[in-house]
Amino acid sequence: MRHSISIIVPCYNEETYISNCIESIVGADIDFEETEVFFVDGGSTDNTTRIIELYAKQYPFIELLHNSKKITPVAMNIGIEASSGEYLFIISAHADYPEDYFATLTQQCEALGAACVGGVLKTDVKNSTFKSNSIKSILIHRFGVGNATFRTGVDTIREVDTVAFGCYPRETFVRYGVFDEQLIRNQDIEFNKRIIRGGGKIYLIPEIEATYFARENFTALAKNNYANGYWNLLTAYYTKTLNSLSLRHFIPLIFVLSLILPLLFGLFISEFLWIGAFSLVSYLALVIIISFKLKEQNNDFFYLVLSFLTLHFSYGFGSLVGLFTVMKKVILLRGT
Repeated sequence: MRHSISIIVPCYNEETYISNCIESIVGADIDFEETEVFFVDGGSTDNTTRIIELYAKQYPFIELLHNSKKITPVAMNIGIEASSGEYLFIISAHADYPEDYFATLTQQCEALGAACVGGVLKTDVKNSTFKSNSIKSILIHRFGVGNATFRTGVDTIREVDTVAFGCYPRETFVRYGVFDEQLIRNQDIEFNKRIIRGGGKIYLIPEIEATYFARENFTALAKNNYANGYWNLLTAYYTKTLNSLSLRHFIPLIFVLSLILPLLFGLFISEFLWIGAFSLVSYLALVIIISFKLKEQNNDFFYLVLSFLTLHFSYGFGSLVGLFTVMKKVILLRGT
């Protein structure tokens, strides 16, 4: 049976968030006789699959698929292969969606003749504490996430380089291929860059907002952003181009190098230590100033400072380790 909309949701150990996600999907203002929903699970060890199966018994348009390779781009491609929809949504189990999300983005995608459209990503937390709210605040601030317009928002429909949880016409995958299964992270960003290089258009629709639930402690924040940073240089390595990402993805690495390299050179020429000191003091001054401003939004100053430090240093050191990994791969490749 041919469907109008296919919704693909990669998931792994999402028992805390999966019910909210499903409830937002089944509450959507769309014709479910022309909709199919695939949850592609990577071998969850919690109650994720049990929850999905319970919903699937109630809603016949929901189907659980299995991803034996356990990585996100494989899950996306499994969903694409299984789907029959004219428009495909690749979304997150870690989020929920307003009732007009799927209908509006489908309509806008068709009207704009776009290769992909997406909405603004609103960041929230399930459990509101001073710590979790501080993490949320830095993840929507430009000093935290750079110029990612899908996070910071826009006033009018705008052509952008990437969106989160996008709507793609099936023709997009025919023309530009599917997600690169080498990329454990950044596969959506790389795919959207591939669309743009091929002449396709991606648009951000400001009136549509999905709600993404952020990590609520510093350990989870650090692990997530370390992995994001680690995969930046590896993404460039596997795709053989730096154009797969944007400058904002490399700023934390540049910052970390601005601290480490002067320290190393300072062992031989002491004047270099001033460069590292200037970089660190300038950064800390910005963190303190911005944290004071954000404190006025019912945040805790101490947690804000820790949130910025955790985000930037984990991302930066992840990128640094990724750089060493790429260098090792290049050396081994040349040695063969």
